[in-house]
Amino acid sequence: MTREATILRETAETRIEVTVNLDGAGRADVASGIGFFDHMLCAFARHGRFDLKVSVRGDLHVDGHHTVEDTGIVLGRALAEALGEKAGIERFGSAFVPMDEALVLAALDISGRGQLHWDVEAPFGMVGDFDTQLAREFFIALAANAGITLHIRQLAGDNVHHIFEAAFKAAGRALRQAVAVDPALGGAVPSTKGVL
Repeated sequence: MTREATILRETAETRIEVTVNLDGAGRADVASGIGFFDHMLCAFARHGRFDLKVSVRGDLHVDGHHTVEDTGIVLGRALAEALGEKAGIERFGSAFVPMDEALVLAALDISGRGQLHWDVEAPFGMVGDFDTQLAREFFIALAANAGITLHIRQLAGDNVHHIFEAAFKAAGRALRQAVAVDPALGGAVPSTKGVL
């Protein structure tokens, strides 16, 4: 069974379609209208080793906020749908990723309780055409809509590009671990409750 989902969300501010295949090869086809954000999503997919297609039409004449946050919402929903009942998954994942002088930890639990714990110090400003405040907004929306508890912690770093790239790569690698199927579970949901 392929763990894949496509979600389309259309509002007065954005039209976003996301397809994710958790058992892919890390291929990404991303067009958000924000170059740096595209780069981050491609890194997220490559290091998560899932296939990702993202098509966004957003109100970039206003700013990038709705585009980035709403992409997090739709991607989170697609991840949740692709996971289904979460039978047999590892559930937990974590990764440290160094990116030159930057070092970031991402740890997550596919808990059904969506929340983000963000300890990243990035100055307000722009990286290319990406507002640095939007990285946190993306991960809040992703965690809430995917139903994952996600911790992202910066341990070192000065260059904002490096810090964010390490964060997206670490989140992708942690997700890859967590969604992996453990044959020893025999298809059971990894929870004492019996559901996630």
